[in-house]
Amino acid sequence: MKQIPKFSFGVGDRFAQEGVNQLSALLKASELYGREFAPVWNKSNREHTIIGTTPKSTRQEADEAVAKVGYKGEYFCDADHISMKNVDMFIEHCDFFTLDVADYIRKASTPEEKYSLAIAKAGELYRYIAAAKGEGNFVTEVSMDEVDEAQTPEDIRYILTEIAKEKIPVQTFAPKFTGRFNKGVDYVGDVSVFAKEFEEDILVLKWAVEKLGLPENLKLSVHSGSDKFSIYPIIGELIRKHDVGVHIKTAGTTWLEELIGLALSGGKALELAKRIYAGALARKEELSAPYATVIDIDENKLPSVDAVNAWSKDEFARALRHEQSDELYNPSFRQLMHVSFKIAAELGNEFITALRDNAAIIGEQITANISERHIRRL
Repeated sequence: MKQIPKFSFGVGDRFAQEGVNQLSALLKASELYGREFAPVWNKSNREHTIIGTTPKSTRQEADEAVAKVGYKGEYFCDADHISMKNVDMFIEHCDFFTLDVADYIRKASTPEEKYSLAIAKAGELYRYIAAAKGEGNFVTEVSMDEVDEAQTPEDIRYILTEIAKEKIPVQTFAPKFTGRFNKGVDYVGDVSVFAKEFEEDILVLKWAVEKLGLPENLKLSVHSGSDKFSIYPIIGELIRKHDVGVHIKTAGTTWLEELIGLALSGGKALELAKRIYAGALARKEELSAPYATVIDIDENKLPSVDAVNAWSKDEFARALRHEQSDELYNPSFRQLMHVSFKIAAELGNEFITALRDNAAIIGEQITANISERHIRRL
């Protein structure tokens, strides 16, 4: 059976230009910290639809990055948050499938059917993929993080029991944790509650491996996991304590580093970044709608277009970069830019050319973001 390594890192890449930089950052972290971090290039149907890309481009990016760097380890392409409605476009090009059953949990009419219906649907989806790709040729994740209420340890015990009955060889499981996991910003909630919850979930997964016969490498997956700096040390401590793995799934954090790199490049690149913000501010409601459950933007803290146009390259970068000690850092500005990649996509070749023309400085931002801000804290 194809297996996900103990530590894996989901690297979203909206425009499929940063695969080499992302992989290089993971290799740097592996060298520094003595751990292998397997890359999982993830891109959801939502992102493909907004940008106008297909899973084939994600696979091409991953394969080309691996070849260029000479990487010999395991790597994967994730069909992120898929359902029966959109799975077909991913089957040929992906070998990691995130089965998203949150819709069935939300729509359940009684508490009793909430998880049983969801896992039955996950079983149908798993068997559909397996019929096309063959048993054992892909990694399966079950995801139920995009719901309103966190699952208790008792809930997870029941869910994993149902997963075992459906014979889904789940290797990563993404529950809903207490607190807010907003896109591109830090965890919002009581870190002591998260610590207790995360450890209890680890213990339930270990029980499921022993008692239910689920895969031995079963591990927790943290969705919207980018930039959760306050809980990374907790996660790191607990996975070491219990000798288990973890999957951290990030999405738009690389796209934000592209914007920071453009800003720091100055000149036309900085002006392009400012134009994207102007477009995003004008279309805030439209761009925010698909991400309404995972962003909290304070409109009163969004700078005006005139104010941003007056910023220097350093001021723009500092407002956007996730450095909480920096007085210029603006979480609302960062979250709006996080969901504004549609504006960049509409610029077409102009935006892609800008990324390529300023690749060196953008690469520096991406490497530092993944290896230093993220993995070092873990």
